[in-house]
Amino acid sequence: MSHSPSTLLIPVEIQVREMDAKILLSAVAAERGFPVIMGSRAFIHFQASSVPSGVYLAKSMRTLSIRMFEILRELGHDIVAYDEEGLVRAPDYEYYRWRLCPETFGQVAQLMAWGDDDAAVLRAYEGYRGAPIQVTGNPRIDLMRPEVREYYRPEVDAIRARFGDFLLVNTNFNKVNHFFAELSELKSAAEAGEDAEAHPFEAGKGRHKLVLFQHFLDMLPKLCAALPEYTLVLRPHPAENHGPWLAVAEHCSNLRVVNEGNVVPWLIACKALVANSGTTQVESALLDVPTLNFEPVTSEEYDYALPNALSRSARSAEELCLLAREMARGALGPLDLATRRTILDPHVAALDGPLAADRMVEVLVASGYLARQPARPALATYARGLLRNRLRTARKRANMRRPGHRNNIVYHAHRFPDISAAEVQARVDRFGRLLGRFAEVRVEPYGEYTFRFRT
Repeated sequence: MSHSPSTLLIPVEIQVREMDAKILLSAVAAERGFPVIMGSRAFIHFQASSVPSGVYLAKSMRTLSIRMFEILRELGHDIVAYDEEGLVRAPDYEYYRWRLCPETFGQVAQLMAWGDDDAAVLRAYEGYRGAPIQVTGNPRIDLMRPEVREYYRPEVDAIRARFGDFLLVNTNFNKVNHFFAELSELKSAAEAGEDAEAHPFEAGKGRHKLVLFQHFLDMLPKLCAALPEYTLVLRPHPAENHGPWLAVAEHCSNLRVVNEGNVVPWLIACKALVANSGTTQVESALLDVPTLNFEPVTSEEYDYALPNALSRSARSAEELCLLAREMARGALGPLDLATRRTILDPHVAALDGPLAADRMVEVLVASGYLARQPARPALATYARGLLRNRLRTARKRANMRRPGHRNNIVYHAHRFPDISAAEVQARVDRFGRLLGRFAEVRVEPYGEYTFRFRT
């Protein structure tokens, strides 16, 4: 067993949603003395055999990860995991089916949770085998804390200069309006109806989301007409097809369709948020943004309780227009702070005190990873992992050339646009100026779409 520190592998799937938080996490880890490789999840997987034995910080534990988890462990990496989607989730039975599986759980050395509620759900899973669960929070929440949110001041000022007074409309219809139509999983399930291949929950949720999708399309011209002096900025989910929204915008002079950067500066800059049952409503509650949950149809089974509880409700386009105008004028604000904290506290840790990024790194230090690397695998085991990773990489790279495939390089570029090491360094420096930290942290290219953080 080596006495060198473990290298941390920190994968990012959707850049605009995850990367700023993971830059902060990587900087905190590097400051403590960890070597860190951060970047595109696909390309971190390709490069996993070039990294000394370390810790892979998994962002999900789905069935799709079984093979990669096996390869990582054969290459000598430990896996510490949390679920990026664990804050706002489906009912437990469906969450367990869709997001977790016993084979991935069995390969995880340690788990981290958004809050006490998330920890309890992980512990109750039938595939749970006793891995320690630490309630750390998530660095995405750090970005919304008062002492950190000024990180986005340049973006906020640029957004306001560009759009003036605007309302933000956030959509999450990627499962029925995907960037690649054939990957619209819930739409396919809904269209399959009672066929054997359609899972009942997916088919039902698909029908529900398709109805909501149409209501949003119908509502937008009415909202634009009701608030002609304001701009409406519609921000689709990063995996959505923009086409249907752009078609509406052709007939609405004050509607803009934009998906740039992290959502936080857009929330800070806007007068109010309009959304439906999504994580953005939790983020808006943390940022004191007036929020409307547009819910012309509802479902206890398919809607998410947490974001809806943190928002004001509009049951029709007409009601939405009235309330949105009151919010835009400043006459109607968010739910009061005490109410929001009562709702949030069981679900979100690290709203006060040490940052979630510091808490996560402290868990790794306490587990001994700063003092040592994981035990080296047997030579035959390592050779098997090396071969499997090379074969997997060759297959994935071939799929990147296949039109419409989920690994297609165009879709990868949509989710993870090119970014330079200098740009990542500039973000580290911006965090550093706010927090009085990271003066010694340096970022350099590691490979395609990946970066090394060091001191």
